[in-house]
Amino acid sequence: MIDLQQYGPWAVIAGGSEGVGAEFAGQLAAEGLNLVLLARKPGPLEATADECRRHGAQVRTLAVDLVDPAGIDRLFAATADLEVGLLIDNAGANTCSEEFLDGDLADFQRVIDLNIGATMRLTQHYGRAMRDRRRGGIVLVGSMAGYLGSVRHTVYGGVKAFDRIFAEGLWLELRDYDVHVLHLVLGVTRTPAMERVGLNFDVPGMRVAEPADVAREGLEQLPNGPVYIVGGNADDVARRNDPDRAKVVLGTHRFMQKLIGGN
Repeated sequence: MIDLQQYGPWAVIAGGSEGVGAEFAGQLAAEGLNLVLLARKPGPLEATADECRRHGAQVRTLAVDLVDPAGIDRLFAATADLEVGLLIDNAGANTCSEEFLDGDLADFQRVIDLNIGATMRLTQHYGRAMRDRRRGGIVLVGSMAGYLGSVRHTVYGGVKAFDRIFAEGLWLELRDYDVHVLHLVLGVTRTPAMERVGLNFDVPGMRVAEPADVAREGLEQLPNGPVYIVGGNADDVARRNDPDRAKVVLGTHRFMQKLIGGN
């Protein structure tokens, strides 16, 4: 059960059109929260909104690219009349999967702007009002990629590591104001985005989480920040913190090659 007094009456979900974001939306709507859903593509966004309205929730949608500062300004204007008690920042995909020396710096900059710049703006804007009210919640959806370097995730892994450290500091700053901060660390999850890039979900020994389970665990653990590793992956993350970085990075690289179909 979500605490409506702590996190209501409105939740803003960035990346709320499909996968984990859509599951967050559906579960929150079923608990009685009203929603503002953000995503770039209006079609899936409206489909998710319609599903949430069936639970009786009020739902506003905004098709917006959070890399564009003007898009974030539109969001702030569209929610100026709302009391937002919960922010879920799930819009952090890796939009440039090139090896670093082969990629365009402008494309890598979009990864930075989405995962760091937009996250900071959303968190500061909604977090200030939560602090003033002395209640609320902020979920920053992260990735196990933020625990070690990997091929084609050179920039993405770095920004996810930033998000984790950022969330830990924010948790410290807001804990005396009863504003809960959680960095929710995802492993391999069966989302439409991961399916579109052709991940091999059948690698022996690999844990694959379902979006509904990820969202449920995240909401359950929201009061227990600053970091929660979802889907039973805590031991794997612990291994990634081994001080022998060459061993960890090379070992995980070999596993990732199987995941993405490489050699």
